[in-house]
Amino acid sequence: MSSTIHLRAVSSKPTPESSTTPLESGAGSPASQIAAATPPEDAPAASTGPEKNLASRVGEALLHHLLPPIIVLTLLLGIWEILCSQPGSSLPSFTQVLSDTRELILNPFYNNGGNDVGLGWQILASLERVAYGYSLAVIGGIALGVLIGQFSWAMKGLDPIFQVLRTVPPLAWLPLSLAGFQDSHPSAIFVIFITAIWPIIINTSVGVRNIPEDYRNVARVIRLKGVRYFWKIMLPAAAPYIFSGLRIGVGLSWLAIVAAEMLVGGVGIGFFIWDAWNSSLISDIILALIYVGIVGFILDRMVAYLGRVVTRSTSAS
Repeated sequence: MSSTIHLRAVSSKPTPESSTTPLESGAGSPASQIAAATPPEDAPAASTGPEKNLASRVGEALLHHLLPPIIVLTLLLGIWEILCSQPGSSLPSFTQVLSDTRELILNPFYNNGGNDVGLGWQILASLERVAYGYSLAVIGGIALGVLIGQFSWAMKGLDPIFQVLRTVPPLAWLPLSLAGFQDSHPSAIFVIFITAIWPIIINTSVGVRNIPEDYRNVARVIRLKGVRYFWKIMLPAAAPYIFSGLRIGVGLSWLAIVAAEMLVGGVGIGFFIWDAWNSSLISDIILALIYVGIVGFILDRMVAYLGRVVTRSTSAS
């Protein structure tokens, strides 16, 4: 007895109810995951991480760099106000200085002719003298420093003389410069020059002497000489030392011009301070001293910034 097996054909045509494929209808399908992960159009955008990090870094920088000096300055001004507000005080208080010098602060560039000009013009006149004297000191100081650092015979002959001359106080040169130039303007420039040149010479010579021997050997191999050796080897290696001397020199220049102008007269912040003393204007002197300190700080930072830029671009390491 044989049994017959009937195979039922299954149609491959999908029915309307089964037209959706399992990948599309399943709860764990990629389509459903993408749809679930897509936020609504009106959902607020979350703040990005880099923006938060930048804001936090700026806040930390302000907190660490600005807040401490502001607190200390406020305390010092408070102490000044308390001490100088006492009866019989010979110095004006902070609020009295502000009251007495209100016109000088609000109008620093007035010009009534002659020496009667605002503090802005006084400072600019002093900066002009500093620019001339300091520029000459930079040129002469770097040249002499390279000479002393590069050649041992120059160091043996010139270094003892420089060590003696650099100990002479700046104002001691003023009578000699007045006798030689017969004019107060070049005399003040000479005092700035002779004051600022010594740290530039010393630091430049130290930097040149400390050039690694490997750099010198490379220069010999590729036959670098003269100006090319200076720009490619010497300047990159000695630049940090040179700019250390330049920072010291610009500070000494600003100190020297204030002292020199007290004696030579004319327009300048030094003469303004001396003239205010003769007129018993103590508040004007205090304001001028504050301006002198701010300008000196700015000059130092400018040279320091230039040094960072130059040493990065000429690094020989």
